[in-house]
Amino acid sequence: MSESSSAYRTIVVGTDGSESSLRAVARAGAVAGAAGATLVIACAYLPTETDDREVSRAQDALGEDAYQVVGSHPAEDTVRTAAERAGAAGAQNVKTVAVQGSPVEALLDVVRREDADLLVVGNRGLAGIKGRLLGSVPADATRRSQVDVLVVHTTG
Repeated sequence: MSESSSAYRTIVVGTDGSESSLRAVARAGAVAGAAGATLVIACAYLPTETDDREVSRAQDALGEDAYQVVGSHPAEDTVRTAAERAGAAGAQNVKTVAVQGSPVEALLDVVRREDADLLVVGNRGLAGIKGRLLGSVPADATRRSQVDVLVVHTTG
């Protein structure tokens, strides 16, 4: 296999706007820049018309972080901020998408749609009620992905 055929062409990274997820975005930006790859930054959100009880439960569990997952407008702001971080880290060709759905399903859907060959996630899993509500994105994405997964150490 030639070196050019082994390089990543399209990289997907997920973000929820948290500082730890933005560290993963920066690493993905650096990898994309070095590989000359397209970087697709994705943020999942719950639709505002979702069952009110489900949204209320998510908002109660997430507290001040709830704005990050309910409605597409905050998700679009989140990917814009992340794109700036990725560009500063070296990414040249950046696309952003806000995707309705759960984080892992949304990321895997973007990987498929974009024909990506690398998925980047932060290692910060969600503990306690947040984890039970939303699941552990790094663990689920790593287990279910059909492409290489880079887990970036984003905590501590």
